[in-house]
Amino acid sequence: MADDRKPELEATLKKQRDAFTASRPEPVSVRKDRIKRAMAMVTDRGDELARAMAADFGNRSVHQSMLTDIAATVGAGKHALKHIDSWARAEKRKVQFPLGLLGAKAEVRYEPKGVIGILSPWNFPVQLAFGPLMQVLAAGNRAMIKPSEFTERTSAIMGEAVAKYFAEEEVALFTGGPEVAGAFSSLPFDHLVFTGSTATGRRVMEAAAKNLCPVTLELGGKSPVILGRSADLTRAGERIALGKMMNAGQICLAPDYLMVPEEMEDGAIAAVELGVRNMYPTLLNNDDYASVVSDRHFDRLQSMVADARDKGAEVIEVNPANEDFGNANVRKMPLTILRNVSDDMQAMQEEIFGPVLPVKTYKQVDEAIGYINEHDRPLGLYYFGEDKGEQERVLTRTISGGVTTNDVIFHVSMEDLPFGGVGPSGMGSYHAIEGFREFSHARAVYHQPKIDIAKLGGFKPPYGKATDKAIATMMK
Repeated sequence: MADDRKPELEATLKKQRDAFTASRPEPVSVRKDRIKRAMAMVTDRGDELARAMAADFGNRSVHQSMLTDIAATVGAGKHALKHIDSWARAEKRKVQFPLGLLGAKAEVRYEPKGVIGILSPWNFPVQLAFGPLMQVLAAGNRAMIKPSEFTERTSAIMGEAVAKYFAEEEVALFTGGPEVAGAFSSLPFDHLVFTGSTATGRRVMEAAAKNLCPVTLELGGKSPVILGRSADLTRAGERIALGKMMNAGQICLAPDYLMVPEEMEDGAIAAVELGVRNMYPTLLNNDDYASVVSDRHFDRLQSMVADARDKGAEVIEVNPANEDFGNANVRKMPLTILRNVSDDMQAMQEEIFGPVLPVKTYKQVDEAIGYINEHDRPLGLYYFGEDKGEQERVLTRTISGGVTTNDVIFHVSMEDLPFGGVGPSGMGSYHAIEGFREFSHARAVYHQPKIDIAKLGGFKPPYGKATDKAIATMMK
């Protein structure tokens, strides 16, 4: 099947690369026009896309999709439009003394790479395909996009929209299953962006390596929450519940597990439960609460909870209206808190990606820091507390892709902060100027003056006194 589509993918890549080469140098106004079209495309089809996401998930709030997928993507476009002129400007660099006095000049030009591939996931299908696209276009590139097959209706509408707003040699979108994704990741792009699981990320990077294609990998991992003794429990509980239940926990940055001082465990769990009750008085027929995306993902989460129970965890289902989930065929799952967890449980070994929240306790904050440092570096790290010294200790002693203090997830929504992981949670970043530079080639340009610099500097044979002097100066 992949072989059937591979020629089509390769033909589009060639068409885009040929168009890219022929159109150089493109004025920034052309980039701005593409960003504006991408924003109009998302705006015009916004309602339809939000309804498609609801249908693809089984249930997903249209309001949530409008916030997280439609408005957030338009926001990324606005930010790129506002800053593109300064981002794209060549940067003057210093030349060594006395070259500047003799007329030498140096600069860095941020130039487009060419054709960028975007492999996007199902959890925020519009934002994670078209968000990076805004910066890919801002940097002056063409783009090929392969969205997830899990959100089939959404992907189909995205494909129609792209075809309407862009010529194929500018932006092209391909739907299809894992075999198409496999063929896509093996194309010799100038850069490839992948958002998804660490396991798939490894395969994507392996395929890209065959072409020496650079990659940006936005992966996940187990993003911890450290609750300090100085934290406002009620506020922290609500914010953790909001972050864990948005999209039913199907967020790469969702708080994955909670670390609390041992004497605060009961209070912290009660605060999270209260947060759930206030925001989601019912769950089953509540449009605000999303379904788990597929039967396979739902079964995985159920078996994760069963595994924890079998290995001695206490399982607390937060079910405010005492609804019967057993007979409901809607793939909805109440927030499930796990106490007394151990490292041999699935819930502590793999990214949860659903409404399951393990809770661990600590005596001193250094125990929590030590635990985080013994495990893979997470995409996000969250600290709640008013103790600035402790907060700084947590931040300076740990490593994570990004951080939010006194809340969860929010750092990703700051347009002017780079977003990315570190180690197993990813590499490279997008958003902000860092994203623009990720999709640009920093090209070093040196302008030599008329004067014979090589002779003056002792670089020209026959070597002699001028050479010795140059070496001595350089070694000072």
